[in-house]
Amino acid sequence: MDYRIEKDSLGEVRVPATAYYAAQTQRAIENFPVSGMKPWPAFVWSMAMIKRAAAEVNRDLGLLDAKLADAIIQAADEVIAGKFSEHFVVDPFQAGAGTSHNMNVNEVIANRANEILGFPLTSTEKKPVGANDHVNMAQSTNDTIPTAIRLGVLWRFDELVNVLQHFVNVTRSKAAEWDGIVKSGRTHLQDAVPVRLGQEVGAWAKAIERGIEKLKMAAEGLRRLGIGGTAAGTGLNAHPDYHKNMVSVLSRLTGIALYTSDDLFESMQSMQDAVFFSGAMRTLAQDFTRIANDVRLLSSGPTTGLAELTCPPVQPGSSIMPGKVNPVLAEMLNQAMFHIMGNDHAVTLCAQAGQLELNVMMPMIAHNLNEMMQVMIGSVAAFTDKLMVGLTANREQAERWLSRNPILVTALNPIIGYMNGAAVAKKSLAEGKSVREVVLEMGLMEAEALDAALDARKMTEGGIQAGGGGGGG
Repeated sequence: MDYRIEKDSLGEVRVPATAYYAAQTQRAIENFPVSGMKPWPAFVWSMAMIKRAAAEVNRDLGLLDAKLADAIIQAADEVIAGKFSEHFVVDPFQAGAGTSHNMNVNEVIANRANEILGFPLTSTEKKPVGANDHVNMAQSTNDTIPTAIRLGVLWRFDELVNVLQHFVNVTRSKAAEWDGIVKSGRTHLQDAVPVRLGQEVGAWAKAIERGIEKLKMAAEGLRRLGIGGTAAGTGLNAHPDYHKNMVSVLSRLTGIALYTSDDLFESMQSMQDAVFFSGAMRTLAQDFTRIANDVRLLSSGPTTGLAELTCPPVQPGSSIMPGKVNPVLAEMLNQAMFHIMGNDHAVTLCAQAGQLELNVMMPMIAHNLNEMMQVMIGSVAAFTDKLMVGLTANREQAERWLSRNPILVTALNPIIGYMNGAAVAKKSLAEGKSVREVVLEMGLMEAEALDAALDARKMTEGGIQAGGGGGGG
């Protein structure tokens, strides 16, 4: 391979001739050949945005030569636009709180800025823009990485919320469409009192709606930035106005509402805002898991299961059984949500592993949060558009199960009492007769009053179906 020689504080390093990164990135490539994974685009975008803002702020504070600053800004803007993505190559499993990530970005932007100023990669002349002295001016890995974690999540936050809201909207429309279907409720996976399919499915939408509320609450903490704390929270080597100016410029550049930190030491030591957001995603993940499993149960069959719902056929379900169609989107959603919950656990472990002035596990926190968002966005969008939109209800099957449900006798408790009701249910189940037939046989009620009390639709609306007192559990 063609290469060039780059230098850092440890000496000379061979770097691929066309690589925009330099010595420290190359050392990281050699030191951490762990997973083959690369930083997520949201993370690269965030880091480049920080470098761009810092160049502007330091220029305007009179600390950075305008010509160098403008070249850095142009180079950073190109990275923000998605260029040079193949040059961000450091594995997320690395050491030093993300120093290798930070230097990878510093080196790419510095080399591109020098190229803009007329110094190509292969030039042996002393280059004007330095990765540490200029691109990283007034910064440390220790304040840029936690800031990038926050910005990267917020960059895709609206996209995530829109995908979740789309699921809510589609599910609510299904609930309205199916509100007239009365079916057997099930608790403990056993027969229970009637519900409407619209009520059952509408609760799915409400659960995710509440999850969105929690996600928005958690996102607020991420808007508080600790950039300017530099190495330990003191702000050493940064202008006194740098912190507030950086937050202002980043707000303008990103279009995201951002706030200054009221304690730079806390902002660098604690990852609790990231953990809180991760936990909000885990909360959504566990509800989506439950919903996916409900879809799998209600669509089971179609001849030997519940079969109250029918999933749209999107692909053959078996390589050996012809005609088999599986609930593949629900199965996919389960796996995606399990992955998110596992990533959340790793985020929690990494956050509690910080010591004193710094958390050195930030690369994994950054990677997992960005991955969680990607997986949540992709899986929920596919589940909504490829399953929920085409999901259909089998009214006849739902009503057939309901007609055989001995627990309908619950509505008669206020009239015949719990013990008589239990006797009716047992006899109904043992003899394969309807509740109506058994009650009439036992002489417990007259037909007209019985029919009124066994109105299944009214049972789904609450209240006491027939006169009298009593209660149940």
